[in-house]
Amino acid sequence: MTAGPAPVTRTHPAEQELLLRVLSTLLREDVSGLRTRSAELNAPDGLWLRLQDSRHGSLLIPVRHDGFQCTLAARLPLLRREAEGTDLTTVTDVLTALAAVADPADRPGFDAFADECRADILARRLHAATRDELYERLTARHGPDPARWQGLAASLAFDSLAARTDHPVYPASRARPGMTEHQLRSWAPEFHPRFRLRWLALPTADVAVSWPGGTRALGLPVPAGPNGPWDAELPQGWRRTHVLLPVHPLTVGRPLKEALATTGLTGRAVLLEEPYLEAVPTLSMRTVALADHPGTHVKLPLPTSTLGRLNRRSIQPGTLLDGAACQRLLERVIEREPRFRGRVLLADETRHATAGHELLSALIRRQPPLPDDCVVVPLAALAARAPDGRPVIDSLARRFYGGDVAALIDAFLMLLLDWQTTLFGYGIALESHQQNVSLVLGGSGGPTPRLLFKDNDGPRINTVRLRRALSEADADADGLGFDDPRIRVAEDGPVADLFTTVTVHLCAGAWAFSLGRDGSSTREALIGLVRRRLAESVDRLAGQHRTAADVLRSKVLEAPELPVKAMVTAGTLLTKARSGATDVNKHYTTGPNYLLRRA
Repeated sequence: MTAGPAPVTRTHPAEQELLLRVLSTLLREDVSGLRTRSAELNAPDGLWLRLQDSRHGSLLIPVRHDGFQCTLAARLPLLRREAEGTDLTTVTDVLTALAAVADPADRPGFDAFADECRADILARRLHAATRDELYERLTARHGPDPARWQGLAASLAFDSLAARTDHPVYPASRARPGMTEHQLRSWAPEFHPRFRLRWLALPTADVAVSWPGGTRALGLPVPAGPNGPWDAELPQGWRRTHVLLPVHPLTVGRPLKEALATTGLTGRAVLLEEPYLEAVPTLSMRTVALADHPGTHVKLPLPTSTLGRLNRRSIQPGTLLDGAACQRLLERVIEREPRFRGRVLLADETRHATAGHELLSALIRRQPPLPDDCVVVPLAALAARAPDGRPVIDSLARRFYGGDVAALIDAFLMLLLDWQTTLFGYGIALESHQQNVSLVLGGSGGPTPRLLFKDNDGPRINTVRLRRALSEADADADGLGFDDPRIRVAEDGPVADLFTTVTVHLCAGAWAFSLGRDGSSTREALIGLVRRRLAESVDRLAGQHRTAADVLRSKVLEAPELPVKAMVTAGTLLTKARSGATDVNKHYTTGPNYLLRRA
């Protein structure tokens, strides 16, 4: 065989970094049969996999043992053609080679993924070039110690750090396809920009607003007097006849014109020339915080995709209803489970408006009142590099837990897993990944962690279990107020899958494999911590919901394999018809159960 020490590559470090992630992901998702059709080969430099193809020759990939969401992961950024002994060291070349052995119907997806990867490499290089610039800006505004970045305005600084880290599952997570460097610097959270929102005046009769008094500017702080910023642009009396809908600057132009044409609003809507209200992008990018009112977030549709070409950043009008319905349901659970009062915090997402199009909608999110001396950190930022070069979690541990990172993780895991297993007892699992959950420390709560949840419009709910748990007539599947029929299910399987892939993998297990990357003892200790706290939460659940606890034991704690998100397959490589995915974020493959090690 020709496997052996790899030659030194001359590709840019950003491409090498991405290629390693891409190869590991394609292996995990078994793209082109990399996982199931390959044979293991031992070479002097380590383990390789050989993918045999009669038409194009064998392909070799150097691998190492991993165990997080796949048994093996790529250890070198290359794919080798065995016959020629040549190494493919660019993402484009690797995807071209794998597309050649895939079904011809899937090759357009490989081209699309290659485009995503090129956008990701652009972002990585830009992040490296602007790292010191961002650190200087954040330090000047908030101080040198991230553990002292307090208040909701400072939380946006953590979003900027998190935007420069990798997603635990999607390899090209930094890509924003179609955006230029100027657009990235102007609107992407990793650059911590400020910009003003655009506004669209729409006839009131064409806009569905979710709350009384939500007309005019949807309750946002826009001057109401006769000398407002747009009086010269609009006819007299417009305040009685029109609603002002905020619009992201990236949507202005052709996308907005097409949306107005589709809805028949061309000629009846007015895009105002004067921008108003300064905003700062959150980690989501399509959601912005008002610079002078950081507790108010505005979620605005964008004509782009991230984390997969099918993962659109627009806003389907029905998701606005779903987010509000889920919030009401969670509030009911907290009322019934008083130990979570004041510790599980929910953003208010009941205020929204839509003109019936995915680019003509807006959500006004209001964060719960928090003391100015709280530190509010999205979980996605915990492993991000702070200006001092260390992970953010190190600074938080120094301030609140005497420098003990494991103690900090333990504290928030106890609350997170208790809450999420309690929800499972009601038949509920949330799409509450690292971006949608924030850790709140300090203030009157001191080091005791609180968790802030937002953007809960994509849950899975076993309505049979929910009705049984609530014992209320209005818990009927038709009375929950959800628009998306995929949310309501009649069995535990989809709920357990979401619980595992989001809460267990992304919000719990991921820390063992990111923070414990350089030391197996640290990794094993953190895995053991996750296992122990989850087992305790399941045991606690058994007191009220024994059958639900039994499901979590069998499907999570004791299962030989666990479901794993197959985001590249469902989101980019394959069409929905080819993948069978009904939801690109809830399409799964399987991986090893790393929790069994500490059984």
